[in-house]
Amino acid sequence: MAEIIDGKAIAAKMREGIKKEVTELAAQGVTPGLAVVLVGEDPASRVYVSMKEKACADCGVFSAEYKLSADTSEEKLLELIAQLNADSRIDGILVQLPLPKHIDEGRVLEAISPAKDVDGFHPYNVGRLVTGNPLFQPCTPYGVMKMLEETNVDLKGKNVVVVGRSNIVGKPVALMCLAAHATVTICHSRTVDLPAKVAAADVVIAAVGIPEMIKGEWIKEGAVVIDVGVNRVGGKKLVGDVEFEAACQKASAITPVPGGVGPMTITMLIYNTLESAKRRAKG
Repeated sequence: MAEIIDGKAIAAKMREGIKKEVTELAAQGVTPGLAVVLVGEDPASRVYVSMKEKACADCGVFSAEYKLSADTSEEKLLELIAQLNADSRIDGILVQLPLPKHIDEGRVLEAISPAKDVDGFHPYNVGRLVTGNPLFQPCTPYGVMKMLEETNVDLKGKNVVVVGRSNIVGKPVALMCLAAHATVTICHSRTVDLPAKVAAADVVIAAVGIPEMIKGEWIKEGAVVIDVGVNRVGGKKLVGDVEFEAACQKASAITPVPGGVGPMTITMLIYNTLESAKRRAKG
């Protein structure tokens, strides 16, 4: 049976370290500050925002929340971002996605100062990631890399198969694995003979957003499986992109859903905010 990679435990350990550094930074007169902007009443977004606020409070990070109505104009949102860019108390700016349809998501993300883009979505930060000199790395893939590190998985020379090609997870995690000297294959829902590609992987990172698409029988004996997917089926039950029980029979280590990658995402957001504050402290 596979070792279960406990994302909650890894996140808790990281948060203890973050809390210690925040305390040390506060003694120098700098408190890390995160601004969270929520436009509209999307239920999932409201949950995520409240979780981020709690994580900030737990770690001693100053959190400023801006709740805007769903009919807020794009110009008003851009004005707020400009104010936050200029606010010396704020080290990180997060605009919760998705945005209402009348707002251009790309324009909004590009308006955030790259120096405060703790989500790592600005084209400037994407470019730095591509060239191997990252400033901020996107939180979910960064969390995946920390989990692999904590599980003592050395990616050097390993075959990594990433299933999923989103700008938020698939593409950036592939770049991070390349930087760790892995040989990376990016697959997706239209890949021909996906089972064979997965079967050749030493490490599988599933981020395709389709419930249990990756079958347990596809997994190579002894492979490490990181399941980023969170899919609600039958109204309540949460499952990942990997057929968990069957994959456990073959993998050497695997992340559960929930309790795997999820807790790491918010932890890395706080981590990135702390790193930004440390740069501010250095002047």
